[in-house]
Amino acid sequence: MSNFVANLNNSPKGNAPSIGATPTFLENQNATRKPSVLLKILKILGGLLILFLVIGAIGGYFYWRNLQTTPQYSLALLVDAARRDDQAAVDKLVDTNAVVDDFMPQITGKAVELYGRGLAPATIQKVAQVAAPFLPAVKQRARAEVPVLIREKTRQFESIPFWAIAAGAEGYLDIINEGDRAFVRSQDPSRPLEVVLKRSGERWQVIGVKDEILARRIAERIGQDLITGAKNGNLKKAGEQFGVSNLEDVLKNADVFK
Repeated sequence: MSNFVANLNNSPKGNAPSIGATPTFLENQNATRKPSVLLKILKILGGLLILFLVIGAIGGYFYWRNLQTTPQYSLALLVDAARRDDQAAVDKLVDTNAVVDDFMPQITGKAVELYGRGLAPATIQKVAQVAAPFLPAVKQRARAEVPVLIREKTRQFESIPFWAIAAGAEGYLDIINEGDRAFVRSQDPSRPLEVVLKRSGERWQVIGVKDEILARRIAERIGQDLITGAKNGNLKKAGEQFGVSNLEDVLKNADVFK
């Protein structure tokens, strides 16, 4: 009886089963290398983004801190305070005494323009001496007008956001710094603004405002009061309005029109 043995291991090469075949070493390397390279790139990009954000934040902080020491930042604070009717904040940003002192020559200049036409320079100088006793009363009138003046000058910028006034002021304002003083003028004729500021610690204070319309208005009021008093023959009453009880004697002694 013969023995029949089947050799199951000697099956033809072309028919070898492929189920459960193990990947080669190179295939393993390629499979693991791609995700690791992509991960490294993402980490580098993420690190660069964080670095740029940190640098931007530091730069923005120092820029804003520097901006807070500029005249335009104080102007932005003034506009914002006026917009909120915060008179205490306005008073810190406006030196009213200095503004009035700066405004007086504008008033007297308009008065000469209105009432001094045709007078000789020597006569105008004598009139100025006569007007000296009126100056305290004129100052009081000018002082009463300062809050209105500041309100009018800042109202035209109320529609502009605070940050835009502070950071973008140089786009619509001419700002000239001369040491502790700054001269600011509007580039837009429809928004007239001309102010002088002085450094006060870290902030700036408004110490001068140029406004021909208001100067003319005050000069006209004063002139009309005096003219009305003279026409009515009641110079005493006109003088009392300006704190000058002996107005008639002052005018006689001045000898202006002789």
